[in-house]
Amino acid sequence: MDLFNEKTNLLPKDGEVLFFPEFFASDESDHYFQILLKETEWRQEPIFLFGKKVLQPRLTAWYGESGKDIKYSGITMKPHSWTKSLLEIKKRIEIEAGVTFTSALLNQYRDERDSVGWHRDNEKELGVNPVIGSVSFGATRIFRFRHYFDKSIKKSVKLSHGSYLLMRGKTQHFWEHSIPKRARPASARINITFRVVVF
Repeated sequence: MDLFNEKTNLLPKDGEVLFFPEFFASDESDHYFQILLKETEWRQEPIFLFGKKVLQPRLTAWYGESGKDIKYSGITMKPHSWTKSLLEIKKRIEIEAGVTFTSALLNQYRDERDSVGWHRDNEKELGVNPVIGSVSFGATRIFRFRHYFDKSIKKSVKLSHGSYLLMRGKTQHFWEHSIPKRARPASARINITFRVVVF
């Protein structure tokens, strides 16, 4: 298992991922977790997987600027308006990201059974080299990377309470990521991936 510190590129090549394990203090992380858990308009969206319609193994919600829809896995998500807490978090992470995020995908992993499979955040709406800021509150989960063209190259990091993971450059072209199910019990986790929808 690899743990990475601030300003260290997690990836050995073909992209840039920076990890900030305690970007938000413990008390404010507790605060945001409870607020987001209650105020977010969570849904369990159906997606098409190998031609079959199934429910995603987690809850999701899409927030951001009006008209910034996103499409993936056969579904279209229209944004809810920004909340006060999301705008506060967004403002904090934009300083390090160097961009102004337009949208955010929220994921709630309710327990150890919730997960997300291998994928790249390379939707056309995100442009050529998308910058994605990922903030986590709640239970620590393992975040895995593997090279898209050489799957023997892998990295992993523990996304802990209050952590911030910044993906940019060519990362979404060359790297997949996932959050696997856990064998041991896990409490709830909320993840927010802030994005820039360009059209």
